[in-house]
Amino acid sequence: MTRPILVPVLGDQLSRTLSSLEGLTPGEAVILMMEVWDEATYVKHHKQKIVLIFSAMRHFAAELRAEGWQVEYVTLDDPENTGSFTGEVARAVERHAPSEIRVTEAGEWRVQQALEEWEGRFPCPVSILPDTRFIASHAEFRAFADGRKHLTMEYFYREMRRKTGLLMRSDGKPEGGEWNYDAENREPPKGDMKAPPTPKFAPDAITREVIALVGTRFADHFGDLEPFGWPVTRAEALEAAEAFFARRLALFGPYQDAMVAGEDDLYHSMLSTSLNCGLLDPLELCERAEAEYRAGRAPLNSVEGFIRQIIGWREYVRGFYWHTMPGLAEANELAARRPLPGFFWTGETDMACLADCIRTTREDAHAHHIQRLMVLGNFCLIAGIDPKEVADWYLVVYADAYEWVELPNVAGMILYADGGRLATKPYAASGNYINKMSNYCGKCRYKVAKKTGPDACPFNPLYWDFMIRNRARLESNHRIGRIYATWDRMGEDKQRDYLASAERFLESLVPAGKTWARG
Repeated sequence: MTRPILVPVLGDQLSRTLSSLEGLTPGEAVILMMEVWDEATYVKHHKQKIVLIFSAMRHFAAELRAEGWQVEYVTLDDPENTGSFTGEVARAVERHAPSEIRVTEAGEWRVQQALEEWEGRFPCPVSILPDTRFIASHAEFRAFADGRKHLTMEYFYREMRRKTGLLMRSDGKPEGGEWNYDAENREPPKGDMKAPPTPKFAPDAITREVIALVGTRFADHFGDLEPFGWPVTRAEALEAAEAFFARRLALFGPYQDAMVAGEDDLYHSMLSTSLNCGLLDPLELCERAEAEYRAGRAPLNSVEGFIRQIIGWREYVRGFYWHTMPGLAEANELAARRPLPGFFWTGETDMACLADCIRTTREDAHAHHIQRLMVLGNFCLIAGIDPKEVADWYLVVYADAYEWVELPNVAGMILYADGGRLATKPYAASGNYINKMSNYCGKCRYKVAKKTGPDACPFNPLYWDFMIRNRARLESNHRIGRIYATWDRMGEDKQRDYLASAERFLESLVPAGKTWARG
């Protein structure tokens, strides 16, 4: 009897185009899918994140079986479950004596290290194949990065545009004559603006079973378990994508940086959860967006902005992650040591912007990118919160967070912990930015117009405290160096007020009373 090929499929590899499945027929392979305790708890993921991944895995397994594939699926509550990928592959090898283990490379460093140990552990060849669902290979990113002191995303993005042909003219020039229309995509919200609702998907029997499992086994994890409405199948993900392209893409561009209290999704696509677990393909989404522009149904600035987030930023941070690991996980250029405040887990703060961003994070395992960068992340940056604690928090709380995308965004873009390799400046801002781009400040107990004192918006003194605390490291940065001339023109009394106000606020911060991120 022919020995089968064993194909482990991980929870973020739910794609029929997976490289490990390419060229195989159902009769040749045994597909192994595993819900393992190690992956659910290496950080204590948001309850909805675990539901999303386990439910999507179970639905994907059912679809593969319906196509005739032999799928062995190990549920979390299987009494024989070893709790790890390696343990479950070992059991499958004993059952099937495969001729080969064929697996697509992992998205995260620590999982890839485990995969690379399989060759010496199991009595059959192990093939680890590239993840071809990404547009740029590791070799392509290395070729881009080697020899560059600073890795500017814009230049990488242009290479991806040329490679894919997206929004390119026949003469090799970018559509519209410009590569980037970000300057047109910074509109503040207009009043209490509302966007068309994002589709929510009622849990079916499979998802309800997973919800019950998570409610029992992960009761001490962060976040609301229900209501749960994320897409868990490719069909649902495609339906969500069509709703975005038809109803929200046109205004996504100008309002992508806007924040409105209680309007959690606004014009954002809400597709990153489906994209990052494999239900949607990045290139198909970009081509679909381009078709809306070609048909005259969406403006160029919105379509270019959406495409840039995927083939520009998403591909760039993935390449950066693999180019800089494992050192990126330890980066702390600004020597930030303060513990994460407990209100990041409870939402109990008088700062209206932070309270609303944490509320939507707790309820939906989601907040859009400006909430993550310029409210939550900005606070962590200027308050000097420890990068490891911040990275753990982002990895725990967001349903689309896998380390390859989360860590570069946190360590590089948000906290400048990498010393500027990813971003050319720290994205530090006072309350003025939040006031301009949101409607949070009008209902806040703090006053954004006040710069110091107990009623001042905490972002105002913290901004200057951050700048002065890190002056030796940042003054030579050409993008922000002139800020120090403004400080130097202030009177000494005003300078003391800023620093004293920041100190009083920082001393009031209380770390979490329980362990939310890691057991």
